[in-house]
Amino acid sequence: MLEWMTVISLTVMAAVVPGPDFVVVTRNALAGGRAAGIMTAAGIALALVLHVSYALAGIALIVSQSIFLFTVLKLLGAAYLLFLGVTMWRGASRDLPDAGPVQGMSPWKALRWGFFTNATNPKATLFVMAVFLQATSPETVLATKIAYGAVMAGGVFAWFVLVSLFFNLAPVRSGFLRAKLWIERVFGGLLSAFGFGLALSVGPGR
Repeated sequence: MLEWMTVISLTVMAAVVPGPDFVVVTRNALAGGRAAGIMTAAGIALALVLHVSYALAGIALIVSQSIFLFTVLKLLGAAYLLFLGVTMWRGASRDLPDAGPVQGMSPWKALRWGFFTNATNPKATLFVMAVFLQATSPETVLATKIAYGAVMAGGVFAWFVLVSLFFNLAPVRSGFLRAKLWIERVFGGLLSAFGFGLALSVGPGR
């Protein structure tokens, strides 16, 4: 029971703290509609499954102890966040749709944005590893560890689905459409800032 409580509490804390995942889900939910937001959340959950696989295979531990590997992953993740940030900034527009959500973001594109935002973040890998180190023991069987990973991915997916639904409420979307240009630029700036912050972090301990 203590292991389950540890997994759930750490997952909740990680999900609700704003970061690149939150920015991408919020932006896509506002700009692409409910489906885009939910597919972005699904992409993030799939990336967490990947991180869980790394942790179970022991790769996350190797990465955490190798400055070179961590630096390579860190720079790749930073480059992707910067790419998204610049893309959002350059794509910002005052143009409003005739009806419904802003056009141009397919569900599969939203899924890719969510997946690669999380998958290229080495801190997400280290977070999953830290959860397993805190919540499991040598006696914990593989099936239970897999169940923990499923709870983590499912919990994060559920949270970001709620975020997507919230930002598709009519008053929230109306406010977004009135300030679309500047909100998209803010989102682009935030992702770029996350990218710079990731690139400047020194090592696995940061």
